[in-house]
Amino acid sequence: MGTLYLVATPIGNLEDMSPRAVRILREAKLIAAEDTRHTRQLLTHFDLHTPLTSYYEHNKLTKQETILTALAQGDVALVSDAGTPAINDPGYELVKAALEAGHRVSPVPGPSAPIAALAASGLPTDAFLYLGYLPRKTSERKSLFEQVGQHPYTLIFLESPHRVLDSLTDLEAFLGDREMAAARELTKVYEQFVRGRISQVRAYFAENEPRGEFVLILSGQKTGEPAQWTEPDLVKAIQPALKTGKPAKELAAELARQSGWSKRDVYALINQVK
Repeated sequence: MGTLYLVATPIGNLEDMSPRAVRILREAKLIAAEDTRHTRQLLTHFDLHTPLTSYYEHNKLTKQETILTALAQGDVALVSDAGTPAINDPGYELVKAALEAGHRVSPVPGPSAPIAALAASGLPTDAFLYLGYLPRKTSERKSLFEQVGQHPYTLIFLESPHRVLDSLTDLEAFLGDREMAAARELTKVYEQFVRGRISQVRAYFAENEPRGEFVLILSGQKTGEPAQWTEPDLVKAIQPALKTGKPAKELAAELARQSGWSKRDVYALINQVK
């Protein structure tokens, strides 16, 4: 009975490939790879010649039996395009099937973009909630944020460059202007962290074209402190407040104290609502 090894591979810098990972890939009877072309480049770099088979999102169920058959004859290594297999990549179903068939499953730890970003974010790391890629639609993102918005844990999301501005806008609107860090191109030449309030990070990428895959790290809801109002909450409060006839600056000061927003941002929103 063979062992299914879950081998973490570099997320950018090839120097992050561990000696153990290289040895396991060399000694395995078969490597199941998310993208065989991508993995073949990695194997070539390390002068490895182990046979490859594809295992990706759209063939993971049909390939499962082939890989289990290979496991009956020897060890198999599972790799994704980058990082740790089965973490936001295909692998869970194969791990479950291998265990049910009586095989040993062993991790070969290494690079992981969410963990790397969290460690360097400057936000609390003692408790966190990883939620993978954000939904594509605002309505779906809102539903997700409503589920997790009151958690005290640091929140971790993945996002693509062409949707990151929309997602940052929704994060601020539905969770409030929290502290965060946006990490991109981790371990690569243009690695970058942008830290600050959501509004500050959004403003930065509105002026600087987002490139590369993003990891977004957000502070959780602080225990014992009232939650900062979301934008929809503030708009609901502004509408009746305007009927009082008070000057916008006076309303902005009052609502800023209640909502946790800055007077400047409340004032700007009042002028939008008018």
